[in-house]
Amino acid sequence: MEKPALSGVVWRKSSHSGSSGGECVEVALLDGVNAMRDSKDPEGDVLSLERDVWAAMVSQIKRGAYDL
Repeated sequence: MEKPALSGVVWRKSSHSGSSGGECVEVALLDGVNAMRDSKDPEGDVLSLERDVWAAMVSQIKRGAYDL
């Protein structure tokens, strides 16, 4: 998968991020993919997943598959 172009992307804070500002995940909808980044490192790595893969991941998270 090619790295998506990120200039001009509108990022939004996840509604499940903490309110203290130190635990923020931001998401963006790009052409055909969903992207996620750590708001503390906006120039850092971005996880981008095709929408069907994103939906499967969210479904697994909601079921508790990744609870620590």
